[in-house]
Amino acid sequence: MAMQARQELTRALAEFAASLGYDDLPQRSREHCKSLILDALACAVAGRQGEETGQVLALASALAQGCESSVIGGGRLSLAGATLFNGYLITAVTMCDVHRATMTHITPEIVPPALAIAERDDLPTRDLLVAVAAGCEVTTRIGVGLDYPVFRAHGWHGPGIIGPFGAAATVGSLLKFDADAMARAFGLAGSQAAGTFAAWGTPTVKFHQCRGALSGLMAALLAQQNFVATREFLTAKDGGLYNSYAEGGKPEAAVAELGRRFELEQVALRLWPSATLIQGLNTALFEIADKHTIDAAQVRRVDVALSQNAFDMHGGFGAYRGKFEALLSAHYAAAAILHDGALTLAQFAPARYDDPALRAFAGEKVDVHPDASVAGSQAKVEVIMNDGTRYATRCDHPLGSFENPLSRAQVEQKFRTYAAGVLADSDIENVIEAVARLETFGSVRKLMDMLRAPAPARAIAAAE
Repeated sequence: MAMQARQELTRALAEFAASLGYDDLPQRSREHCKSLILDALACAVAGRQGEETGQVLALASALAQGCESSVIGGGRLSLAGATLFNGYLITAVTMCDVHRATMTHITPEIVPPALAIAERDDLPTRDLLVAVAAGCEVTTRIGVGLDYPVFRAHGWHGPGIIGPFGAAATVGSLLKFDADAMARAFGLAGSQAAGTFAAWGTPTVKFHQCRGALSGLMAALLAQQNFVATREFLTAKDGGLYNSYAEGGKPEAAVAELGRRFELEQVALRLWPSATLIQGLNTALFEIADKHTIDAAQVRRVDVALSQNAFDMHGGFGAYRGKFEALLSAHYAAAAILHDGALTLAQFAPARYDDPALRAFAGEKVDVHPDASVAGSQAKVEVIMNDGTRYATRCDHPLGSFENPLSRAQVEQKFRTYAAGVLADSDIENVIEAVARLETFGSVRKLMDMLRAPAPARAIAAAE
């Protein structure tokens, strides 16, 4: 699977994605892909609680009038509609995966088109596993080649830019593209690459993810029709992704040890809803709460030190407005954890985040500031009590990161928590079992049958 020394980057990745087979995947990569898939499903059923979910459902329903594809925790939509809506569901409540090196959510772009095509064509779940691996690996590798600091300095947001390539790769894998068709799919995906941080602080950043999924789906389906497209999109001198988005990037990084080291293993998961860059804060606070009995009423101050980037993005929501800003707020996460000893979607219900005591605590007692001694998602936290007692800790590796991963049992419990009341109890356990044995489970259609909500639940959801 190693790339030829002088092979053009787009073609090298296309050859990799087109030829990737189950036996090429290390066991660790296979198992991580299963966790990514199950986590995406957990996020999707939770996403039905998103504030904008109904608006995106209306858009998805209007895309086409077909009903061949299943909605996770819902009914059926068209191929395009289900891809777009499932992508939004996965990211709707801000607890899906992230590739920290590129600050890009991966599964919202990769899993929905994979499920839609595999269900449509009645493909085996083993093929689904390989396709998701291909899509995750292409997305993350294109991302690491972008020279992220340069890319980010220009204001670009990864999911809508590199996500379409991974979505195209996963569909191309399922449709058994050869390297030429895959390269054309990448050219068509790149022609739709878009999304900037001008959208930050609004739900539009989540739209980047689901639109990336749909873009990749369209790219692959058009490539399947032998549509003419450039086969050298990434490094083209005039308008290539790396030259246009990252001043040339670091293309050699995208193919370093390709097929021998799997970058997808670096994709991190989140146990708790709230933004990626404050997962270290969450981890640190739960560590303190687990070791000490904290009476929030006796807390004088909570001192939170974040990286400059995390502070810039999440340190300004002491007075948050609504659920989405609460999910982005370091102040609110600290207040909720110390008051409730938990951080689930229950803490992001309006009745909870609008509680006057929590609002006052977040705005008046939580001090968030940048600290040069921490980077990325790292955090330092000190809880100072009224009697002068201090509880302090530092988190270098947030729970869910490569260095501090979630266990499969934790991912399974996350799915159980949010699927409860959406899916039948028996189906919840059957989905967990199916994902655990994707190699042998059989039909993706059977899996999707279990992931649709029972008809009465769908009717209730529609009424709401």
